[in-house]
Amino acid sequence: MLRSSGLPPTDPPSTIRGHMVSTPNTSNTGEESIPSGFMAMVSEYIALTKPGIMALLLFTTLGAMLVAAETVPDFWLIVITMIGGWMVAGGANVYNCVYDRDIDAQMPRTAKRGTASGQISALNAFLFATAMTLGGFLILGFGANWIAAIIALIGNFYYSVIYTVILKRRTSQNIVIGGAAGAMPPLVGWAAVTGSITAPAWILFAIIFYWTPPHFWSLALLKQGEYGRAGLPMLPNVSGEEETRKQIVLYTVMMVAVSLLLQPFGMGWIYLISAVVLGGIFLRRTLVLLMNPSKAAARRTFFYSIWYVAGIFLAMSVDRFILA
Repeated sequence: MLRSSGLPPTDPPSTIRGHMVSTPNTSNTGEESIPSGFMAMVSEYIALTKPGIMALLLFTTLGAMLVAAETVPDFWLIVITMIGGWMVAGGANVYNCVYDRDIDAQMPRTAKRGTASGQISALNAFLFATAMTLGGFLILGFGANWIAAIIALIGNFYYSVIYTVILKRRTSQNIVIGGAAGAMPPLVGWAAVTGSITAPAWILFAIIFYWTPPHFWSLALLKQGEYGRAGLPMLPNVSGEEETRKQIVLYTVMMVAVSLLLQPFGMGWIYLISAVVLGGIFLRRTLVLLMNPSKAAARRTFFYSIWYVAGIFLAMSVDRFILA
């Protein structure tokens, strides 16, 4: 009867030496479940920003700031640039999740995203993306400078519109052309420190631009079936695995060559040795993938590509600190 009357159920009484003693109700109440439910929803929204990707992008932003400043930049400038850059780039990722929610739902790797599962409505995600984008733009503009803010906004537009809406579902070169979006963070970091974009900044941009195809095509070789079922024209699905492996080697060669162009712009022997070693390992892995193709080789290439970016930007930062 208590359940039907709307009252919460109580635990059965306990008996102590013949006396009936009521035990307190330890079941969770609605009030107690609110914080956990709220945090779960916050986590769902944060996941739409793709934190793993964001960590790598912010690392390249910080690396560019350290190289541009030739020392440690102002602490608050770093904080503002990191927060503003995260918000603008994260907003672009959320826009991507909103637009791609139909194909995300078809792939196990992305099916748990809030927009794909329906836990977050498209409208709410869109508003969240817009708030992040505008908020980050203003933080960068007022806290760093408007050149950095505008570059970040261009990157946001390029990824969310040029890549996501126009290229991704139409051409196997989506990653190549769209790679410019992922190469924007070093420009943002450089501009935040110097207020301009000079030749070394464009070399940093080019390193990420040429790194992007080997990185994502290695993943595409692993997820070829998922992309095929979703109807995405990724290079392995359109041109075949062998051509994809050849293109991975080609872009890796160009990436390594471009990385060496930074040497005449103030980089010392620490960076030079690191660029040669890290690039050589990367190239070797892509050649192994070409000559002895396997899922394991593609997986090793994919994961090493992440370490390569972290390593090359760390090397240039250390070089600046020690040899500048």
